Amino acid sequence: MSQEEIKSTVEKIFKESPVGTMATVKGNKPHSRYMMFFHRDLKLYTATNKNTDKTDEIEDNPYTHILIGYEGEGFGDEYVEYQGKVSFNNSDELKKELWNDDMKLYFEGPEDPEFTVLEIEPTDIRLMNKKGKPSKELAI
Repeated sequence: MSQEEIKSTVEKIFKESPVGTMATVKGNKPHSRYMMFFHRDLKLYTATNKNTDKTDEIEDNPYTHILIGYEGEGFGDEYVEYQGKVSFNNSDELKKELWNDDMKLYFEGPEDPEFTVLEIEPTDIRLMNKKGKPSKELAI
């Protein structure tokens, strides 16, 4: 599988499976939670409240590990292992672009001062293949 094919498959998984687990470090131990991800090319974005454990954890250690794409069919499902460095993006344009009505549960709107976007720049991406095939590393 070529690098372009791996990239295309990773982007397809991002598009079809926007929910994944995001791990940070809390008290020197892993701390994971489900998040909804948006993507542009290979960069991931997720909305959060500025006053959460995850924002404190990211300020202490900006690196994350994300699993995304599990299909729910069992052993052998294709998914992405994604490691990246997180930064906070408070761009009004990005907030408006990512905003959807489901976020009303947490925020008043894209202008809510507690609403921030976590921007995740990839440092390592592996495509975990179906049916026991070896993983494929995507060059970053």
